[in-house]
Amino acid sequence: MRALAITFILCLATLLPVRAQQIAIELGKSPLPLNQYYTISVRLQNQQLQEYTSFPDIEGFKKSNKYSSTKTIITGGNTTTILTITQNYAALNEGIYTLKPFTMKVNGQTLQSEGMAINVTEMQTDVPQDANLPPDLIVPEEEQAQPDQEAEFVDREDNAFLTLYTDKDEVFVGEGVNVALYFYLAEQDQRLLDFYDFANQINDILRQLKQSHVWEESFDFTEITPENVTVQGEPYLRFKLYEAMLYPITAKPLVFPQLQLRMIKYKVAKNPTLLTDDRQEGYKTFFSRPREVLVKELPPHPLRDMVPVGDYRLQERLSQEEVPVNKTFNYVFQVEGTGNLAAIMPPSPVVPPGLDFYPPDVQQDVTRRSGTVLGSKSFSYTVLAREAGVYDVGRMVKWVFFNPTTATYDTLRPTLQVHVTGAPDSDALVMSRDLGSFYNIIKNEDNTLVSLHLLNQVKRYTNIILLVLLALSAFVFLKR
Repeated sequence: MRALAITFILCLATLLPVRAQQIAIELGKSPLPLNQYYTISVRLQNQQLQEYTSFPDIEGFKKSNKYSSTKTIITGGNTTTILTITQNYAALNEGIYTLKPFTMKVNGQTLQSEGMAINVTEMQTDVPQDANLPPDLIVPEEEQAQPDQEAEFVDREDNAFLTLYTDKDEVFVGEGVNVALYFYLAEQDQRLLDFYDFANQINDILRQLKQSHVWEESFDFTEITPENVTVQGEPYLRFKLYEAMLYPITAKPLVFPQLQLRMIKYKVAKNPTLLTDDRQEGYKTFFSRPREVLVKELPPHPLRDMVPVGDYRLQERLSQEEVPVNKTFNYVFQVEGTGNLAAIMPPSPVVPPGLDFYPPDVQQDVTRRSGTVLGSKSFSYTVLAREAGVYDVGRMVKWVFFNPTTATYDTLRPTLQVHVTGAPDSDALVMSRDLGSFYNIIKNEDNTLVSLHLLNQVKRYTNIILLVLLALSAFVFLKR
C-alpha cells in the first residue's frame, strides 16, 4: 500500500510541470531601437481567455496597443491551440531601464516574472502616425438642474465624439471588413469627461453590433487605453471600445444602428477654492452615425459557393525530392495571406496510381493586428510511394480561391516534383506502413502463451488455501 501511494505521488509530480506550461509569460528582446515596441506576452495553450489582470507599467515606457494571435495545430487527430496576448510598450528615451519582477493573474492562475534589463538604443527609422477622421454627430443630454450651484459652475464646450469606423463601404461575400468603435477626446478636455457605467453600456453596444450572418474574428482587449492621434491637425486621445473583422457569409448587407454612449460631463467652477470642489458632475450622451456595408455576390463560377475569399499565396515543401519505392515522404501545402483562415479547407488531391495520400495534419497561425487578420494554414500530407516514376505535384493538387482585390478567381498550383526510384516489393510495402503505436510495442512485450482457464485455476487454488487456513484456525481455537 505504501509503494502504491509513493507511485501515485510521483505521477502527480510529473504532471505538475506540464500543467504549469499551459499559461506562461514571455518577455520581449533587448536591446531594441527607440522606435520599436518592447513587448510582454501571455501565452495560453488549449485554454480560452476568461480574465486577466493588467499588464505591468514600465518606468520610461508608455503602454501602446495590444493584439492577440492564435496558433492551431492538428496532428494525428489531436488539436492544440495557442492563444497569445501581447502588450506593446513605447520607450520615451534612450537608456537602460529595468522591468521589475511582477505577477499577473490569468484565468485564476498567478504567474510570476523575474523581470529584466531593457537597453533602448538610438532610433533606426521614422514611422509617422496619422489618423484623420471626421467627427460624428454629438447630441448632449439635457443638463441636470442644480439651482444651488448654477451660479458657481460653468458648462464648458468639449471636443469629443463617438464614431463607428468601417474600412470598406462594400465587400464581396466572404471578404473581411474591419469594424471598430472609437471615442475621441481632445487632449485639453481630459478633465471634462469620464466614462460612466462602462461595463453595462458596452454589453448593450456589443449586442447592437452583432450580425447574424457573419463569421466574426474579434480583437481581444480587456483594458481601454488611450492612443495619441491627430484629427484635422489637433491632438486627440482615441479610445478603442470595440474592434472585429467580419466576414459575411450571405449577400445580406451589414447594418449598424446608431449607437450611444453616456459619459460623465463635469462643469468647471468659476472661482475654485481649496475648500470646495472645482468640478460638478453631470451627464452627456454621445451618438454615432448609423453605418451600412453593402455585400455583393461573387461573380459566376462553378465553385462560387465553395471557394474561400482572400488574398493568398502558396508555400510548399517536400521532405525529400527522391524517394525509394515503398517509402513515405511528407508534402506540405501552406496557404498564407489575409482572409478568413478558418474557412479554408484542405485541397483534395487527384491521386495517381503510383502514390497513396493519407489525411493531412493541419496547422493554423492567426494574428490580429492593426485592423487586419492575417496568418497561414498548412496541410501536411503523408504520401506512400508505391511505383517508380516522376510525379508532378501540380497535377495532383490545386486550390481555387477568389481574390477580392482583383475581383477575379485564382488558382494556387504546386511546382514541386518527386522522383520515386527502385522496384516494387510487396513485403517492403507492408513493412513501410505505419501500423500505429499499438503495434510498435509488440517487440517489447512478453509473447508467452497464457491459458484461457488460468483465472479459474487461480480462484480454485486460492479457495483451497483459504479453507486450509480456516481449518487450522478453528483447530487452534478449539484446542485452547
